Amino acid sequence: SPFLLQLEVLEGHGERPGRLLAQAQHERAFLRDGVRRVPVREGRIRATLFLPPGNGPFPGIIDLYGTGGGLPEYRACLLANHGFAVLALAFYSYEDLPKGMKEFHLEYFEEAVNYMLQHTQVKGPGIGLLGHSKGGDLCVSMASFLKGITATALINGSVANVGAVLRYKDITIPPIGIDPKRAKFDKSGIADIIDVLNNPLEGPDQQSFIPLEKAECCFLFIVGQDDHNWKSEFFAVEGSKRLQAHGKEKPEIVCYPGAGHYIEPPFFPMCAASMHLLFGKPVMWGGEPKAHCEAQIDAWQQIQAFFRKHLTGKPSGTSSKL
Repeated sequence: SPFLLQLEVLEGHGERPGRLLAQAQHERAFLRDGVRRVPVREGRIRATLFLPPGNGPFPGIIDLYGTGGGLPEYRACLLANHGFAVLALAFYSYEDLPKGMKEFHLEYFEEAVNYMLQHTQVKGPGIGLLGHSKGGDLCVSMASFLKGITATALINGSVANVGAVLRYKDITIPPIGIDPKRAKFDKSGIADIIDVLNNPLEGPDQQSFIPLEKAECCFLFIVGQDDHNWKSEFFAVEGSKRLQAHGKEKPEIVCYPGAGHYIEPPFFPMCAASMHLLFGKPVMWGGEPKAHCEAQIDAWQQIQAFFRKHLTGKPSGTSSKL
């Protein structure tokens, strides 16, 4: 459904606005003409596939969101407008999928990868992964253990497994430890949880570090340097070190000063704070409104350029303006 925004300019400034001077309505369309929305219920997969207009095949991407669960479709839909076949994949708290985040089995995600690789409208030989927050570390795990992944883009993702046990065949990766006492609270009771996670380079928490050196794909890390959910830049740098120490290609890391955790497609309002389902309290996500807005515009171009380059072999000539 289109996103409708009502804009009004009122006389004066204060609690009692004066007369209406001007008004306008801005409509944001998500599904462009010719883009097809296909609900997917094959095997265990609970997803929605968006296919661009035309005959295809198209470069394919699996899109994952974070701990909010459910099946957000808007980013996948907007990407499909730019010529990608995008599968928005639910992984918990949706229909008959698990209700909570206790453990995830990578076989479920493997089923989704195979679905895309075998789809007649998806261009091979590999697909891309796009993940934000918890979806980011799930994408790192998919890239590390599953075949058929060519390019993985993370938006403020982690290189350590977070929040739930991850299982694949005989492999188990425990979640990184947390200490809720390290959270700080402001006057309104909103938590800053930037320091809650343990360091994945120390002690038993090293077992939660995902072995991304096993991946056979290219990586792009999109980093908001004012992310208050966790230390995204630290994760990107440590992931880069691990890859290079094992002779793998250095990943692209694009950092945005003043951008928070929730880097969405362009022109979405910044989400400064909201309920964190895993933490169980409202938390601040970080971000300065103007810098965050500019980051969303640039990151969207960076993500498309990255996938175009690695999934179609065509350079796009996009360079960061920030």
